[in-house]
Amino acid sequence: MTRVNAVRFGGDTPGPREEQLATEEPLEIRVGDRRLAVTMRTPGADFDLAVGWLFAEGVVRGGADVRSIRYCTDVDLDPLERYNVVTVDLAAPASAVAAELAARSYVMSSACGVCGRDTVADLRGRGYLPAPAVPGLDPALLGALPERLRRSQKVFDRTGGLHAAALADLTTGELLVVREDVGRHNAVDKVVGRAVLDGLVPAAGLGLVVSGRTSFELCQKAVAAGMTALVGVSAPSSLAVSLAREFGLTLAGFAREGRLTVYAAAERLGR
Repeated sequence: MTRVNAVRFGGDTPGPREEQLATEEPLEIRVGDRRLAVTMRTPGADFDLAVGWLFAEGVVRGGADVRSIRYCTDVDLDPLERYNVVTVDLAAPASAVAAELAARSYVMSSACGVCGRDTVADLRGRGYLPAPAVPGLDPALLGALPERLRRSQKVFDRTGGLHAAALADLTTGELLVVREDVGRHNAVDKVVGRAVLDGLVPAAGLGLVVSGRTSFELCQKAVAAGMTALVGVSAPSSLAVSLAREFGLTLAGFAREGRLTVYAAAERLGR
């Protein structure tokens, strides 16, 4: 978090005040000596973010592809900047894929993933598999997940300015991984990256919970990780619904107070 001076007008306590804001800084992701991407993110869980982004781009298939992760220690960098550069060393096959990706080096904002890069047909070609058949999901449990996520947002409580994502056990409702970030795509990448490193991918019987709307990119990340469901607090986009239906991902929106609307793979839910 970052403290800044501000002035409040109106209300019960007008006047100068100190506010706590969510920190936003660039993160450069490298594989070896190759720069692959720069994204604006909230510092924290940077290694998870790097691995999650590499997984979503098809560079990393599992934890075994990752040999080491470290912050950059180049002597020509300012000491503070060294924590804004993450270097991932990969096994040979993944490293070769990264070399191809480096030629298309991406720059991302905190608000957007690699927008429009993939279509549903592209994902079929990348070998994505349908979501595993896990029948009997409890709709009340799914509807309660966003509130559990909200109660786990420690930094949001102090800043009011962060998205969040979580990996949830769809049988017990336990949140296995929770991450916050100024970018909702980053929050999801942090969750998926941690799941990859912990050997939880493919994530059959697990679901992704997000604090906002469910876009195509977020669905793509859930499908890539082999998740069973994606639950959000607001509406999905039309392309997200198409992708979820194509790959059998249970996609739910407007989940709050035990209620939800299911847009794809509703047959998994008990009545």
